[in-house]
Amino acid sequence: MKKINWHSLLIAVIIPLLAGGVSALITKGGMEEFEKLNKPFLTPPALAFPIAWTILYIMMGVASYLVFESDTNKDDLRSALTAYGIQLFVNFLWSIIFFNMKAYLLAFAWLTLLWVLIAMTMFAFNKVSRAAALLLAPYLIWVTFAGYLNLFVYLLN
Repeated sequence: MKKINWHSLLIAVIIPLLAGGVSALITKGGMEEFEKLNKPFLTPPALAFPIAWTILYIMMGVASYLVFESDTNKDDLRSALTAYGIQLFVNFLWSIIFFNMKAYLLAFAWLTLLWVLIAMTMFAFNKVSRAAALLLAPYLIWVTFAGYLNLFVYLLN
């Protein structure tokens, strides 16, 4: 078993947490507006969102660390981390589209793109580390659920 590179692990976890934190700052007040919208059945309480996203960002960071520290060929490594970076950027922009622009249909389309990119990232991660790919599974499930919420926010408002 390989020794943990704590410095790399910390950076890998900070990157998605930072992306989520900056997005939250840009969309400040978005959850208050969200509370005023007509929402579908199964919408969790507002407190669930930052908790879920924090856990998911940490899992994403650990997954990216496992890929980064793997002993794989450079092409698979580059491909996996590129896919990861692209999906993280698309993730970052979704909140702005949904909360700031209030473009709910565009946000749903963007979330669909994000779902595809997460699946592609999981596929790329799996070539390098099965554990890394599996760490992204809850993220894909959450984004699927977010898609349900997003679509029905569009339909109900």
